[in-house]
Amino acid sequence: MYMRALQGKEKAWGAEHTSTLDTVNNLGALYKALGRLEEAEEMYMRALQGKEKAWGAEHTSTLDTVNNLGILYADLGRLDEAEEMYMRALQGKEKAWGAEHTSTLSTVNNLGALYAALGRLDEAEKMYMRALQGYEKAHGQTTIKTYVPALNTMWAFGDLHAERKQKQSAKAMYERALAGFTIVRGSASDPCSHIRSRLQALDMPEEKKIPIKASPFKGLGVRLKRHFKSV
Repeated sequence: MYMRALQGKEKAWGAEHTSTLDTVNNLGALYKALGRLEEAEEMYMRALQGKEKAWGAEHTSTLDTVNNLGILYADLGRLDEAEEMYMRALQGKEKAWGAEHTSTLSTVNNLGALYAALGRLDEAEKMYMRALQGYEKAHGQTTIKTYVPALNTMWAFGDLHAERKQKQSAKAMYERALAGFTIVRGSASDPCSHIRSRLQALDMPEEKKIPIKASPFKGLGVRLKRHFKSV
């Protein structure tokens, strides 16, 4: 369907029309989901270069593709490039929408997940805290309890506290995330099962624990899957 749309748009509007580029970006996302990462990068780069030419480097649609490239580079283990893309996306979104816009906060969360995977835990904590506080301000204390991006951040924050042996802080974050996912996904859902396992692990003797791997953005070659957000 995407290829059909792309070929039709290229014929009707040209290869560099913004609607054509939207479909190119969508193909990139599809290829990434299929694990065809080289093709995904090709599509994202084409979309990015076209959007920079059509709208400029700081247009919000351009920045969405920059963010997606960051996630892709994280999947590929190209972490310096991933950080570069996230920082570019973050600075652009702060300028375009402000520091507390939810799209800005999604990139803040992505940076937190990247820093956690890199072992830069102080920086990761700073990003997660900023994301959570921003989500709460944007959506309110009631809505945030079932707002999935915030729940993902709570989950990741729980993993970070667990890695630091901060048992009570980890438990508090896990319980908040579990309560929310139980409402929006159901108690039998994968997120609830994983978080319950994390909670149980907190009470296990140290020698029996299995190390918690840094929680995911859709990839990080280090499975950060659930914690990175594409746009």
